[in-house]
Amino acid sequence: MATLPWRKMFLLIQGKLDEAERYFKLALQEAKQGFGDRDPHVASACNNLAELYRVKKLFDKAEPLYLEAIKILEESFGPEDIRVGAALHNLGQFYLVQRKLEEARMCYERALKIKGRVMGLGNPDYADTMYHLGMVLYLQGKEKDAEALIKDSIRILEEAGLGESAICLRRLRHLAQMFLKSNRLEEAEHVQRKILHIMELSKGWDSLDTVIAAESLALTLQSIGKLTEAQELLERCLDVRKTILPEDHIQIGANMLHLARVAMLKSNRLRKVDIDKAKAELDKAKVLLENSIRIAQRVLNSPKQKGGNTQNTGQSRANGKDEQTAMVILLQSLDALGLLEITKQELQESMDECSPTGAENALERCISAFKEYGTKNPVAVTTEAKAEYLSCLKHFLSLKTVSESDSSQHSEKELKDEIKRVEAELFSNRKRTK
Repeated sequence: MATLPWRKMFLLIQGKLDEAERYFKLALQEAKQGFGDRDPHVASACNNLAELYRVKKLFDKAEPLYLEAIKILEESFGPEDIRVGAALHNLGQFYLVQRKLEEARMCYERALKIKGRVMGLGNPDYADTMYHLGMVLYLQGKEKDAEALIKDSIRILEEAGLGESAICLRRLRHLAQMFLKSNRLEEAEHVQRKILHIMELSKGWDSLDTVIAAESLALTLQSIGKLTEAQELLERCLDVRKTILPEDHIQIGANMLHLARVAMLKSNRLRKVDIDKAKAELDKAKVLLENSIRIAQRVLNSPKQKGGNTQNTGQSRANGKDEQTAMVILLQSLDALGLLEITKQELQESMDECSPTGAENALERCISAFKEYGTKNPVAVTTEAKAEYLSCLKHFLSLKTVSESDSSQHSEKELKDEIKRVEAELFSNRKRTK
């Protein structure tokens, strides 16, 4: 039976969960027969089977096994033993997956106390439980306490020489997201600069991981108003992506959209001091947006995206994700193009010489694209895509309200009716996900 643990592990890796369950049950039975019902070997077997049931989402079967494992370990080694702390950490994860936050909090707090006493306050395993407790508190709305714990867990890893580890980077990203969600942009910028520095040292600029870190920082810099640095970072990201990825990869389209938005913001800033430079930024943005639109359309039109006879389930899922991303990028780019045309119109010397035709055309394309690709590729019509479509509709309605042009294919009534329909769908989606 010495090979049993390896076989179980391989079965889990291969996703053969039913077969793995039989081996875990057999291991539990043999542990009871060989060592007695209250032996620590039985606790280990209970915990392993519980973890399998957690993976299978058979939570009602898993919980009694976790609790039994903890009880046996407490009887065998005492309630303050490190093995009890490890089992409590596992139970905390089990509750966290189900969003049973108060139960998870109590498990993590007790596990943290045990690990701190036995291992010391500078141990990375202690920091792991600290981080998970911070996540629970954050989900409970206790943001200040959560932030302190997550920061401390990062500090412990850094002091242990693990500041460039994947675990530490994951925690830094989570901390940056917390700052962004609470609109603490300068603090998010500081953390994101730290992440980018680590990525530059560990992977260099020939890595998509470094590019993604740089892009995240650039978007935060854009929100703060540091447009020149944001533009420089995004341009570097685009150059690297073009050397690593196929020329029409959707990430390149998204990068172009981000760059176009920065150029539009720079144009808005320049219009008060230099109209010619403002127009030049808009021209640059328009080229980027048209290329982003072209790439997104190519992804949505690609035969690979239509399902076909693909035998690779993972590839099929990836294609579906690309479709969803492409739909959002396409709608955002067309909506931005409509806004760009309006801004261009405002920059003209005489408003009397201008018409909203360019903006209307872009927004018409947005509506047509949503309907065309939504029909051909239903998988691409996510809640996010519908929200972008709704934004486009509202911009179009606003434009028609102030414009005397009647060249549009859609009347104000048609737009209002469509807005109501999409809003009802989004409201229904939100109710279902609660």
